[in-house]
Order: sequence, then C-alpha cells, then structure tokens
Amino acid sequence: MDTIVRQAAIEKQTEKWKKGAAFGLTGLCIIFAAVLVKAYLDGCFDTVDTFQKYMAGFGLAAPLFLAAFQAAQVVLPVLPGLLGCVAGALMFGASGGFWCNYIGISAGSILAFWLARKYGRDLVGRMFPGEKYEKWARWAADSRFYTVILFLGMVLPLFPDDYFCYFTGITKMRAGKFVAIILLGKPWCILAYCIAAAAAVG
Repeated sequence: MDTIVRQAAIEKQTEKWKKGAAFGLTGLCIIFAAVLVKAYLDGCFDTVDTFQKYMAGFGLAAPLFLAAFQAAQVVLPVLPGLLGCVAGALMFGASGGFWCNYIGISAGSILAFWLARKYGRDLVGRMFPGEKYEKWARWAADSRFYTVILFLGMVLPLFPDDYFCYFTGITKMRAGKFVAIILLGKPWCILAYCIAAAAAVG
C-alpha cells in the first residue's frame, strides 16, 4: 500500500512539475518573442552590430536569460540546444555566447540528473513514455561501456544528451562522476557551434 501511495504522489508531483515548467517556459517564450518582434520593427536587427548593441542594452539580464533558457531546454527537451548556441554567438560573440551556453546547458544537465535521481524511474518513465524507454533504461543500467558512451555523447554533436542526463540519474553512477563528465565533455561541442556561428556572421 505504501508503494502505491508513493507512486501516486510521485505521479501527481511529476504532472504538476511538468505543467508548471511548461507553462513557465511558454510564458517566457511569448515574452521573448514579443520583445524580439518590437526590436525587429525598430530596426535593431538590421545588422549584427546593431543587434549586439541592442542586446548589450539589457546588461546582465541578457546573458542570464540565455543561460536560464538553455538550462530549461535541457530539463524540458523541446528545442535543440544548437539554437541557443547560435543565438548566443550572435548576441555576445563566440566567447560570450560560449560561456552563457556552457553554464546554462551544464546547469540544466545536472538538474535533469538530480531530478531523475530524486524521483527515479517513475519520473523518467512518465517523461519519456513508450517501449523505447524500457530498452534504453535497461541498457543504461547494465552496459559496461555506458560511462565512455556518455562522455563521447557529451563531446559529439547531435547526440540525445538531454535524455541521457535523465537516464543516467537512474543508474548507479555517482553524482560527482556525472558532474565531471558534464563539465569536461560539454564545452567542446558548444565551443565549436559558437565559433562556427560567429564566423558565419562575421
């Protein structure tokens, strides 16, 4: 009975968390879109220079927003992180964009791991329903090469690393080891995206 009650509580908390997070992220996207439309109509997007000057006018709020947005898109994997990397390079240049994205994506990855570790398979299974969940979760728990694959996934582009942050949370991997993999593996792909985006518009 206690197990059933606990599962019901987790399911209720998960649904509440997902709805709240989705509502908050949607609201931020709407506000962000409205601000961008007004800026576009005011001619702030005519050139890269005018765009960067416009973003500089927001001060510290602009990089904080980008970092928070990138963290949110890891926790709620809806948009690809590549979009944020390109936007960051356009807004702050390759160096500034890299740090905003690296901090945000790393924080979101660690938060996804922590949520999975705290709420377990009930949370991960409800976030990623379907037959593939059982297959991937079982593989993540039993594979001898999971650590190597996870690290390579953080380094290489186009890897579904957001999902693997959740899956890793339900394995026996130590939190410190996971954090080290994120901090050491994440920067390279993000840096490549930011440099490429900055060079494309430079």
